[in-house]
Amino acid sequence: GNPEIPTAVNITWSSINFKTILQWQPKPSGYFYTVEIHGQTSDTKKKCILTTETECDVTDVLRNVKETYTAHILSVMSSGMDNFEEPPFAVSEKFTPYSQTVLGKPEIQNYTQKDSKLTVVFQDPLTPYTFPNGSFQSIRDIFQHDLQYKLYYWKDQSSGKKDTVTKSHTFEVSVDSTKNYCFYVQGIIPSRRENRSGQESMVLCTSVGRNILDEYGAEVFIIIAVIAIAVITLAIVLSVILCKRKKAKAAREKQPLNGV
Repeated sequence: GNPEIPTAVNITWSSINFKTILQWQPKPSGYFYTVEIHGQTSDTKKKCILTTETECDVTDVLRNVKETYTAHILSVMSSGMDNFEEPPFAVSEKFTPYSQTVLGKPEIQNYTQKDSKLTVVFQDPLTPYTFPNGSFQSIRDIFQHDLQYKLYYWKDQSSGKKDTVTKSHTFEVSVDSTKNYCFYVQGIIPSRRENRSGQESMVLCTSVGRNILDEYGAEVFIIIAVIAIAVITLAIVLSVILCKRKKAKAAREKQPLNGV
């Protein structure tokens, strides 16, 4: 005799570095949601039981990252979990963490530009998963040889980019020793069909041999030169005017007084 309960719509998986959030709509009114995660070879696991939220962190039940999962989002009354009847539910798209999680931003630890060599050292993003000793696994620990990194670099104030690839934590590239360079690092999984490239690290620039002209550009110097010329011209004009006034005053003082 209960009216039909709405089921979830617009179900999406959001995953970065294997931290995975399931989201859906609408906000429930008079009922609750419970999430079931179904793996192809693993047992069904329940998450966010009787929640009024429309998102659920399912990271810890997706530890087998090469497994393909679907989520069933059940719409239930508070007493619905005790009923033998299966509550209405909606099914998500399939999700495989290993091939679909987005690679997060690498962290650049240090960089140097010495003579004609640019060296960039970076760190792997960490995942929420841990080793038995409690330390966090990095994305390299999971992807291993499938993971590469690409360095994009270019002369400062230039638009022409170059790139190079490594499987280590260090890039060493030849550069023009007289120029400064900007760069960023990005993780890639070449074996993927989609989501091959990860998020870009912050852009950093070297400052070796940087002069004021490089820093501010020629336009600023042109403006400064114009102002300087204007100031010098004004000073000359004022000097001439003051000089003429002094001469005129001196000439007047030399003239005899009237009536003497």
